[in-house]
Amino acid sequence: MDLPSLVVILQAALSPNPNERKAAEQSLEQFQYAPQHLVRLLQIIVDNNCDMGVRQVACIHFKNFIAKNWSPLDSDAQQKISQSDKVVVRDHILVFVAQVPPLLRVQLGECLKTIIHSDYPEQWSGLLDWVKHNLQDQQVYGALFVLRILSRKYEFKSDEERTPVHRIVDETFPQLLNIFNRLVQIVNPSLEVADLIKLICKIFWSSIYLEIPQQLYDQNVFNAWMMLFLNVLESPVPSEGQPVDPELRKSWGWWKVKKWTVHILNRLYTRFGDLKLQNPANRAFSQMFQKQYAGKILECHLNLLNVTRLGGYLPDRVINLILQYLSNSISKNSMYTLLQPRVDILLFEIVFPLMCFNDNDQKLWEEDPHEYVRKGYDIIEDLYSPRTASMDFVTELIRKRGKEKLHKFIQFIVEIFKRYDAAPAEYKPYRQKDGALLAIGTLNDKLKQNEPYKSELERMLVQHVFTEFSSPVGHLRAKAAWVAGQYAQINFSDQNNFRKALQCVVSGMRDPELPVRVDSVFALRSFVEACEVLDEIRPILPQLLDELFKLMNEVENEDLVFTLETIVDKFGEEMAPYALGLCQNLAAAFWRCMNTSEADEADDAGALAAVGCLRAISTILESVSRLPHLFVEVEPTLLPIMRRMLTTDGQEVFEEVLEIVSYMTFFSPTISLDMWNLWPLMMEALADWAIDFFPNILVPLDNYISSGTAHFLTCKEPNYQQSLWNVISSIMEDKNLEDSDIEPAPKLVEVLFQNCRGQVDQWVEPYLRITVERLHRTEKSYLKCLLMQVIADALYYNPVLTLGILQKLGVALEIFNLWFHMLQQVKKSGMRANFKREHDKKVCCLGLTSLLGLPADQLPEDALGQVFRATLDLLVAYKDQVAEAAKEEEVEEDDDMDGFQTDDADEDENESDKEMGVDAEDGDEADSKKFRKLAEKVREFRPDDEDDEDDSDDDWTDEELQSPIDDVDPFVFFVDTIKVMQSSDPLRFQNLTQALDFHFQALAHGVAQHAELRRAEIEKEKLEKALVATAS
Repeated sequence: MDLPSLVVILQAALSPNPNERKAAEQSLEQFQYAPQHLVRLLQIIVDNNCDMGVRQVACIHFKNFIAKNWSPLDSDAQQKISQSDKVVVRDHILVFVAQVPPLLRVQLGECLKTIIHSDYPEQWSGLLDWVKHNLQDQQVYGALFVLRILSRKYEFKSDEERTPVHRIVDETFPQLLNIFNRLVQIVNPSLEVADLIKLICKIFWSSIYLEIPQQLYDQNVFNAWMMLFLNVLESPVPSEGQPVDPELRKSWGWWKVKKWTVHILNRLYTRFGDLKLQNPANRAFSQMFQKQYAGKILECHLNLLNVTRLGGYLPDRVINLILQYLSNSISKNSMYTLLQPRVDILLFEIVFPLMCFNDNDQKLWEEDPHEYVRKGYDIIEDLYSPRTASMDFVTELIRKRGKEKLHKFIQFIVEIFKRYDAAPAEYKPYRQKDGALLAIGTLNDKLKQNEPYKSELERMLVQHVFTEFSSPVGHLRAKAAWVAGQYAQINFSDQNNFRKALQCVVSGMRDPELPVRVDSVFALRSFVEACEVLDEIRPILPQLLDELFKLMNEVENEDLVFTLETIVDKFGEEMAPYALGLCQNLAAAFWRCMNTSEADEADDAGALAAVGCLRAISTILESVSRLPHLFVEVEPTLLPIMRRMLTTDGQEVFEEVLEIVSYMTFFSPTISLDMWNLWPLMMEALADWAIDFFPNILVPLDNYISSGTAHFLTCKEPNYQQSLWNVISSIMEDKNLEDSDIEPAPKLVEVLFQNCRGQVDQWVEPYLRITVERLHRTEKSYLKCLLMQVIADALYYNPVLTLGILQKLGVALEIFNLWFHMLQQVKKSGMRANFKREHDKKVCCLGLTSLLGLPADQLPEDALGQVFRATLDLLVAYKDQVAEAAKEEEVEEDDDMDGFQTDDADEDENESDKEMGVDAEDGDEADSKKFRKLAEKVREFRPDDEDDEDDSDDDWTDEELQSPIDDVDPFVFFVDTIKVMQSSDPLRFQNLTQALDFHFQALAHGVAQHAELRRAEIEKEKLEKALVATAS
């Protein structure tokens, strides 16, 4: 397409007629891959005679096409842009990037970023030479603009990836220093000078972010840079041309220069100027920085802050950064010595006023209360907020210099309280009282721990905080609620004071002012957590929930959901009457949050609140887990969420949705057909994009197979068995997947074999084949164990069939040799290297024992002896581990622990004569055990690091997967199998036992005794369960 025709199409893309726009967009798509298309777009972008709207459309199309096609994610994909077009684009974009208007420069800058990240230095070796050449003539802005993008590529790179930045610094920093030096000497500099200095600052920032370049270790060079930065820091910004509008003012070029200078000096101080953080090689630099510059910077910062005390202007971000520097200086004696003479003025006349409610707060409170709430709870806002930095400064000052400053600061706060109480209503210092309450809340940890303040807290709260619940000023009512929440968990000597505060917080949830309502809900969470006896809250629970949901309809705030979660968690099964309503309200809130975040991609609050809603639903399902009928009731409400969010639409909440699916498939009395319809969605996601969520998907898939076995086996449309095979085989055969990525696959095969014993013979060979194939190329020992357990499960499923398949594949001897080798492997500590968990050992015991029942023609005597001895060793190790776990559980129960933590899987091989304890299980314990099993099933799928030699408790967990082998005792199974051999083939049994040495004879005798003990215990447990069932 020629240039004029392309201009016409771009002009049509701006048409108010939707049909014309659509036709233009289709034409652009049709011709976008034509040779020279990118070059022609660039020609239009830089043509000053062309309509600006057309240039903008061309620029956006140019940027999007380059982002997608310059360096495609799939390296094997056919290149859509010819090398000749790439060369032309690279050469010309550099020339014009500085010449186009700022609106287009931003878009071209994004294009340059894509190209540089892809091509430099390999395909664009001349880029740095172009930059150096243009730093010497009239193209300085363009060269700096490009150099900024280039340096930013390496801002977060470390080690070898950072190597190119060394050349960039060596070859450009001398020129940058000269340019910087000339710029700061200009009298009455223009705004263009500020833009150039800002770019130099950004280049310097990116180059020193992770490490100091070698060139700057030259003290003369570093000093030259520091003198320029200090010059910029000390020099007042030009008054002429400064915008009046606050938003424009803080973005004005000269204030941006000031911000970047403070930013750089803070980075040098906190990362490279702190002796405690530096390795020996950099200590000399740190000492030099502390000695020569840190104090000078501190003085400049204090002078800058003093401007605000005198009524002058300083942007919020600059104040925030300066206070960060001062906070970091408090703990360093040399710096605090410099700060100390001015610390009172700083604390009482600068920092405290920043903590007080101000005109901007009042304006926002009145004009946009929703935005006021968002800013107050946004952690990103905290990074830039002077108020947050002030709170951090006070906290650090009291933490490090509390003996000297705490009493004085509290006296200052008390004086404010007194002045406030003494003044008539129209003259009360409401804003100062607000700041004083913020200070008291900020210092809650310190005041709760230290006398004399600790014993005075209740009186202070009653006199100076709770009274503000009825203040005529909204922001004081909000602050009172927030402070009350900070102190809700102190020991009130008069419980009426606690009740009064709780009642006021609950009343605050109905306040006419939105920020008061939100802060009250936030405080309520602390009061709920503090309630030892829930009688205070129980009568008003329905009212609380109503108010909470009214507020959730107004505001998307995850802290509101946290409060709801706390209430649900605290009341547990008492929430049953409200479960359906809660789920319905949360589902409605979830859809609102999702719609908001989809409409505004930058709306992080909406996305976080959506996640919170799903988490709260999970908390509700957990709390009513012993009431299966409720799961049937809530299913219609939750199904639309599960259906939609198990597709690509739900990638941001996929983990939370899978947790809900796990609860619904585990605790429901039966799995409905509607719930079964979610299976294909999970399989499709797993096959397409959700491999990272495989451990999470495994939990509901396990539930489907174990709880809905009959439907899984009989349904042909869809064919669940086939879809399971398709996904597992695809994953296990994928050579691009790491061992850790496929760990859930063998666990899923285990679920199939254990739950469908005798009913899936046709699948044994395919699964064994891919298991053996993957075993051959597996490196991680944990995956090797899991794959070997698939073979053990197959042997337990059907030993004759499995052994025949292994022999058919020609791998039987190889597999058993590897298995026995893995069973014998130990770590340096003497602990087993493989099959660490109770579950692993049990599965191996059942598989090996199943072999012992085979006739002589299938398992020769030498193999029989080897299997028999290996099984004995493993049974003894299993017995010891179970006994150790039971002992630790008793200790945990004695310590009022919940008993759900699990032991690591290492065992002492020398304690084979210990008898293991068995937990009794009755009535309520059976229900809690069921929940425990789901929790442990989820936990089991966390990745393990088998390379950790410490064998910490977190590395290996003994989960109780709910499966048919739960009811199989490996000792009884072993003894019964041997008894069958003894009766059916006495000679074979005699040859086996006579060939055993004394050690294994003793082990066999001990295992036989233990099996009879277990048999008696199992019968006793059955009888007890029957009695409980009869009684109920």
